[in-house]
Amino acid sequence: MNKVVLMGRLTRDPEVRYSQGENSMAVARYTLAVDRRFSRGNDEASADFIGCVAFGKTGEFAEKYLRKGMKIAVVGRIQTGSYTNKDGVKVYTTDVVVEDHEFCESKNAGSEGGYSGGGAGRPEPSAGDGFMNIPDGIDEELPFN
Repeated sequence: MNKVVLMGRLTRDPEVRYSQGENSMAVARYTLAVDRRFSRGNDEASADFIGCVAFGKTGEFAEKYLRKGMKIAVVGRIQTGSYTNKDGVKVYTTDVVVEDHEFCESKNAGSEGGYSGGGAGRPEPSAGDGFMNIPDGIDEELPFN
């Protein structure tokens, strides 16, 4: 079984190209920075940078909605390949072919370099404590006391 599940942040906006021919297809490439669970003796956080490629509708979704810094979850499979570069050296590649990706935080999460694309009428996170500011006079609308 070849199945991969990753959660990380995009290191840059996806690079999208379209295949040639009658039925052109989107091909989106991006890199996920995935935190390592354990580090080797030092206190610094470390991450792996994993190349991902999404085809067709999944690639179009990446082009339309994914941006640098967003935290997403990816489900896919590992695919290896090779090619000979212009210097005649054989280069080996490993990518995750994306079958599905999902958002892992809201647009307003904004913490730790995440995507923050504010929305009209939505409360913004307060600085520092990670909790949203609730406007005055809204107590009656809350489903709990």
